[in-house]
Amino acid sequence: MAVRAVRGAVQLERDEAGHMEEQVGALLTAVLERNDLVTDDLISIWFTATPDLHSDFPAAAARKLGIVDVPLICAQELDIEGALPRVVRILAHIESDRPRAEIAHVYLGAAAALRKDIAQ
Repeated sequence: MAVRAVRGAVQLERDEAGHMEEQVGALLTAVLERNDLVTDDLISIWFTATPDLHSDFPAAAARKLGIVDVPLICAQELDIEGALPRVVRILAHIESDRPRAEIAHVYLGAAAALRKDIAQ
């Protein structure tokens, strides 16, 4: 079994804890489903949020989905002028037999503009 990395992002409509939980939960669910993963396949997940998001930790959404024994960490994305606002990004490390080229990276909604080259 190989260690692989899965990228993803979602843009929030507003900075509210419930909305963040919903949107980050949808992102994580899509990553798991599109890559045929279960929580036991997860090694760790890095979350970043743009500096305009203050309402909650993105990792809290993972815990509410039942991802409770996987190391999670949150960090702030760089504050770059002109960058897409209200974005949560993930970098998940997984165990998978899938070749690297078959990993499905997930960019939901307007966040698809961030990585048109790999967004599924």
